[in-house]
Amino acid sequence: MSNSKVGIVADLIRNKDVEAAKEILTFAPKAASKPLMKLLLSAVANAENNHHMDVSKLYVAEVYANEGPTLKRIRPKAKGIANRINKRTCHITIVLKERN
Repeated sequence: MSNSKVGIVADLIRNKDVEAAKEILTFAPKAASKPLMKLLLSAVANAENNHHMDVSKLYVAEVYANEGPTLKRIRPKAKGIANRINKRTCHITIVLKERN
């Protein structure tokens, strides 16, 4: 999935509380919402277990998607022509912080 498609959903949850971000991702009609939800749940679990943060105070401080490696594929076309298909990937980063 390309970073521009993930970025659309990432803009919806930036600076939101974790519970509000979960609700937004649950009902967002985009394919990028499922991987973002999985990543958000993992980040919350890491914050709680590894860094001993209070889950009720967490909010999404930063979320961004950078361009990852592109898989290049070939699609045969008429008269011996081959078109290139770029299967784009991205690296998603979520940073959670506690509100004071």
